[in-house]
Amino acid sequence: MRLGEIMTYSSEIHVTKTIMNEFMDDFIENILDTDIVVVGSGPCGVTAAKYAAELGHKTVMIERNIYGGGGMWQGGFLMPKNTVMAPAHKILEECGVRLKDAGDGLYVCDSFEMVSKMLASACDAGAKLLNSTNVEDLVLKEDHVDGVVIQWFPVQQMPKFITCMDPIAIRSKVVIDATGHDSFLVKRLSEQRQGIPVPKGCGSLWVDEAEKQTVELTHEIYPGLIVAGMSATSTYGAPRMGPTFGGMLLAGKKAAEIAHEKIMGVKVKSAGKALKMGHHNVLVTRQ
Repeated sequence: MRLGEIMTYSSEIHVTKTIMNEFMDDFIENILDTDIVVVGSGPCGVTAAKYAAELGHKTVMIERNIYGGGGMWQGGFLMPKNTVMAPAHKILEECGVRLKDAGDGLYVCDSFEMVSKMLASACDAGAKLLNSTNVEDLVLKEDHVDGVVIQWFPVQQMPKFITCMDPIAIRSKVVIDATGHDSFLVKRLSEQRQGIPVPKGCGSLWVDEAEKQTVELTHEIYPGLIVAGMSATSTYGAPRMGPTFGGMLLAGKKAAEIAHEKIMGVKVKSAGKALKMGHHNVLVTRQ
């Protein structure tokens, strides 16, 4: 737009009607009955959504915050620099993130660039993001998870005697718990089904081991529910890794591949191959 160019006129009603119509059409067509729901849009969740969509599945990320990206916006100690261990840097390269080789298999990048380009990459692949929305329960039918129950997060922050509003449900073939330290969906499932571990919370900091276990522990914990990334780490009490994101990115990719295999009944090429991360060999798919 050139300086002095006259803007096109649009009425207030037209603006409101456009927003409402577009949201409802998109919700009914692409969100209400979908293939894969990813709960949480942090490093693991956004990676899972990107690859799930690239594999051809209708994919929805649900995030309770107004913004996506989880803890990636800010690096360690309020410094806006993020690190990843090889080979997870290849995921960021696919997204167009500029990386600096810090040596010893470690790469560093600007946190804002990492978040914005990863979210854009997931959107470009076709994934949908439903923000300001909280998953408060699972749709649980007999022996499998059949979707999630959602509510507007701002509504949940108000006293119930004011809102008194029931949630609604979304159906999906697979749900990925990428809720991070909360392991919320696993915790909820453990209250309903025997044999599901009650999340222990993360152990103390141990970078190499945490990066390894974050990937290895990502798996289908119950038919239709995949626990991934820090949610898996927290479920089993594995170490935390601090401000480095490689394990979470690889865990998200693995979760997408597991979901694809479950839906399609086929193996993904990269599944089951050992990748070297730091000083460990990390299995991309649990055997």
